[in-house]
Amino acid sequence: MEKAILQPRFKDSQHFKDFWIKGNGKQLTDFTGAEVSFKDFEKFAPYFYHVDEIGDEVVKDVYLTKKFSEGSKEIEGYIRNGVSENDDVPESVKKLFSQTQHVPEWLDYDLLKSGAELCMRSNLDSLISLRDYCLIGGYDYAYLNKPLIATEALKKGAVKRLSETLDFWVNATRYNALEIHAKGYEFAIKTRLIHSYARLSIKKHYKEWDTENWGEPINSWDMMATYIGFSLVFLHSLKKLGNTFSVEEEKGLFHLWKYVGYLLGIPENLLPDDKKQATEYFYLWTSIQPPADKESALLAHSLLNESLENPILKFKFQRKNLRYLHICCTWFLLDDDVCRRLHIPDVSNRKLFPNTKIIINKIYDNLVNRNTRIKRGNKAQLKVLEDYLRVTKNSNFH
Repeated sequence: MEKAILQPRFKDSQHFKDFWIKGNGKQLTDFTGAEVSFKDFEKFAPYFYHVDEIGDEVVKDVYLTKKFSEGSKEIEGYIRNGVSENDDVPESVKKLFSQTQHVPEWLDYDLLKSGAELCMRSNLDSLISLRDYCLIGGYDYAYLNKPLIATEALKKGAVKRLSETLDFWVNATRYNALEIHAKGYEFAIKTRLIHSYARLSIKKHYKEWDTENWGEPINSWDMMATYIGFSLVFLHSLKKLGNTFSVEEEKGLFHLWKYVGYLLGIPENLLPDDKKQATEYFYLWTSIQPPADKESALLAHSLLNESLENPILKFKFQRKNLRYLHICCTWFLLDDDVCRRLHIPDVSNRKLFPNTKIIINKIYDNLVNRNTRIKRGNKAQLKVLEDYLRVTKNSNFH
């Protein structure tokens, strides 16, 4: 981590100032009571050049010594059966599972349950938030997108990418999902190793990678920002859509993603405990990111047009309508400057659907009890995931 000469290089740029003075950043500080400043910048900056070395070593020892499918099978066996100090496995595998099988002292299973319940209870609003705020909003950070561009994510298409994100998110946010050997735990380990595999591929094959400016591919600081997307940004989105949540659920959401981050190999001191801390951490990270470039806009449009390509809905008019509703939500959840930078199309009556959603959520909140909402939300989310997995399996989405 010797390259830590990084400065908050965009702190005087218009896009940074506007975001934090009048845009979504201002909304986040109002929502969280955060006190943003650069006093801790030097504590975080080195992580722009820091990566998950344990994950990288496992990929070198397991995936790069055999066929990818064989490596995946081997890792699945370790996840299912566990790894002990005496097992005849590579040292890197022992290190990885020694960390992930160790339950940290701070872990609170009741809070994990509360976090999972908030994710399920919020029903399809959770999926709208992930897609139309967390994912598209992330495309506004040009350097954060570089690994996606380097691994040719645009060629692979948004349907496949969305399906993978949904698969990970749903499996990480169910009851008991993160217990050792459970489904969410398995997804966290596999995702961690996919990140390492992608990073090593980029470093080997993508000669134009600009480490000084872009950081290491899929570095720890960018990972922190991504997981703040799943906690802080997600929570803010639910609130904007008229959802309410208890103090316990809010704490639970941050706790859940802190533990997912821990399993993914993100250094613990980068994982925020609450919304105030998350906003203060996020502020520092945004100061090193330039605004959307043309590749960012292409990623955003690929995601918007996913509704037109995806055969889940049978008729063309249904797909066009779904795209329209996602565009309305994107304009509602993101600030106008971000939408303009990403070239989000302007559409008529764009506030009608989000405002209707807010009214319905308030009525639904009062009429339907919490347990019923959790069950209904879980069922609805699993159905969407099932549809996505079916179309990616049965079609030519590669």
